[in-house]
Amino acid sequence: MANQSRRAFMRNSMLSLAALPLGAGILSKTAFAQALPRLDPSSSNAQALNYVEDAADASDHPAYEEGQRCDNCMFYSADNEGCQLFPGKSVEPAGWCQSWVAQS
Repeated sequence: MANQSRRAFMRNSMLSLAALPLGAGILSKTAFAQALPRLDPSSSNAQALNYVEDAADASDHPAYEEGQRCDNCMFYSADNEGCQLFPGKSVEPAGWCQSWVAQS
């Protein structure tokens, strides 16, 4: 009888662990969007990639081409205005950095 209880406990524990990612997916994406602080353009990471909050301010940069903006870059996430190049930070959708790559 003790073995059955132990087996039931182990089975239920494994099922609970397997359901954790599903439960995390239920959380609202907008809740995460509110949690990302805006990238400071004067931070070392932002300056290393020549990030600007307004793409028009990058018009004199040799890598910049008209129409390039954070919100049409492959590294941008519209869900939280985040950027893969600046983990844990949100960026201005109308911003730009020298690592811009067209969305595919």
